[in-house]
Amino acid sequence: MLGAMLAAMALLVLAFLLAPMAAIIPLSLSPTEVMRFPPDGLSLRWYRELLSSDRWLLAGRNSLMVALATTALATSLGTLAALGLTLGRFRGKAVVIAALSLPIITPSIVTAAAMFLAFSMVGLAGTFVGLVLAHTVVAVPFVLIAVLAALKGFDMTLLRAAAASGAAPHVAFLRIIVPLIAPGIFTGAVFAFATSFDEFIITLFIAGPAQYTLPRQIYASVREFLSPTICAAAVLLFLCSALLLALTEWARGRSQ
Repeated sequence: MLGAMLAAMALLVLAFLLAPMAAIIPLSLSPTEVMRFPPDGLSLRWYRELLSSDRWLLAGRNSLMVALATTALATSLGTLAALGLTLGRFRGKAVVIAALSLPIITPSIVTAAAMFLAFSMVGLAGTFVGLVLAHTVVAVPFVLIAVLAALKGFDMTLLRAAAASGAAPHVAFLRIIVPLIAPGIFTGAVFAFATSFDEFIITLFIAGPAQYTLPRQIYASVREFLSPTICAAAVLLFLCSALLLALTEWARGRSQ
């Protein structure tokens, strides 16, 4: 009984949080340039404009390229860091984990300002590489936490058995560790992709004119001209987030 009540309360809170976002769906289907709720009719006009606009397509391509590069780098670094923290024997592990997790709890504006100052000194501000590195900083903690959770159930005797059988460390890593913690790695990669794809404040500080991403394009469009195209882009981002959430739940189910 108590579990059912808690589940109902959670669903009510979720509905309360998602209700404002749901309003953009009918607005994105408005047949006119004037956003009116409820709309006068239904039309895919703004989705067609979104998918045919050079500015929006360029922003989408930039977001995808940066997110994929960030995911690859953050997943590699986060997995190796989690493995080192799990297998290594040294004092202060909790302090190291807390330090690596700081980007999650640090306000984005503070992180963005610090990165802009540091990257400007080495010529990385306004570059694709700089943007990927900036996104990686905030994405690595998500991978680290997910992989650390997966490694808690890992049987370390398997590594000793592999070493006794003459397997090299990299072979044991690829053939034993990676397959067993793959759900955790996949979950961390999904979170890294979502973090990079939706990141706005750090992008606003670090990205140059050639690195317009979807969140930055939405912000610029709101300032220039409020159009239902923005709602269409927001709906697509919302659907992308829902898909990533479903993939994360699928990976969690596979790990159980």
